[in-house]
Amino acid sequence: MNTLLSAEGLDSGYGKAAVVRGLDLDALRGQTICLIGPNGSGKTTVLRTLAGLLAPIKGAVYIGGREIGRIKPGQKAKQMALVLTEKLSVNMTTAREIAAMGRAPHTGFLGRLLPEDRRIVDEALETVGALGLGERNFASLSDGEKQKVLIARALAQEPELVILDEPTSHLDLRHKVELIQILGRLARERGMTVIMALHDIDIAAKNCQALLLVKNGRVLAQGKPEDIINENTIGDLYDIEGASFDALTGSLEVCNEKEPDVFAAAGAGTGSSVYRILGRMGYGVATGILQENDIDYRVASSMRLRVIGEKPFEPISAASAERARRQMEKAKFIIDCGFPLGEFNRINRDLLGEAVARGFPVISRRGAAEAAGFWGAAKNLFHAASAAELCGRIGELGYPPG
Repeated sequence: MNTLLSAEGLDSGYGKAAVVRGLDLDALRGQTICLIGPNGSGKTTVLRTLAGLLAPIKGAVYIGGREIGRIKPGQKAKQMALVLTEKLSVNMTTAREIAAMGRAPHTGFLGRLLPEDRRIVDEALETVGALGLGERNFASLSDGEKQKVLIARALAQEPELVILDEPTSHLDLRHKVELIQILGRLARERGMTVIMALHDIDIAAKNCQALLLVKNGRVLAQGKPEDIINENTIGDLYDIEGASFDALTGSLEVCNEKEPDVFAAAGAGTGSSVYRILGRMGYGVATGILQENDIDYRVASSMRLRVIGEKPFEPISAASAERARRQMEKAKFIIDCGFPLGEFNRINRDLLGEAVARGFPVISRRGAAEAAGFWGAAKNLFHAASAAELCGRIGELGYPPG
């Protein structure tokens, strides 16, 4: 049987009050499963019930085909390890000693560590990048370092199943990625099942094999990230207003639905950072002409900008060119984002040339020589290589947003 943990018709909660109802789950050996949802949605309650710390209000949890309540604590400790959010209060205890506590289910009544136990503890510390912390006082460690040691303690148990509640909450971006990669590798290489709650949607969607979206006492959706993650599910899950999640890029973009007062000619990723800069400065943005498979098109659409798009690999139509021309004529100023030129988008260069010739302020992110080669050395053509220079040029033009 490939299923390690299963839950059937599970209601989780405290006393008789259910927090999350009707959970069905089959966690496979070697699988990484993540619960995501807003604060207070019941993720921790579900994890505690799956771990046997809370009795089910309804339904049952099974590990290896046995109901969890019927498994003796010592045996359960050999099968399952927990990393929860409680603070561990210890004094004069080294990080290695904390990690070594994970060997308790294997060391017998006296709890004496044999050389093999010490090797396993050191290996667990090394796996999470904490071997160098071994002799330091646990209480003196940073929150992120403590988290690594607690995960090493869990690994030292050599469990089949690890349940973690917000394991990345105190880690910086590098260590978040490191830790999730470590857990994924252990799942693949050791056949260990990992079930955790996370707040990082992008990390969860890109690294976990299955997701459970939890909100208001129920599971909104569960399955493979590619099947259930989209703008609507994430928006519903977190009641997001004023921002949009793009499942393709895995990014959350702040919406900018202001009436456009700037036109950004972009493409091939040159516009995305410009859109965000303009949004932060308070400007409404129109952009194009973009192929609909262009990353700039995805970002602009997520931001709800006024986008002029074309079907992928199709030449720009006269109708799209006219729409772009009208948007440029309405703009206070125009930004050439420095997009690469090809057969399909040469009309964008020609439209910028029209704007320069007609005296519209144009800020180009190309080198001065390249821009002059296209449009000459016009007084209304400005240059800005960096983001700082772009902001400075916009300020020099003196056009307020709105």
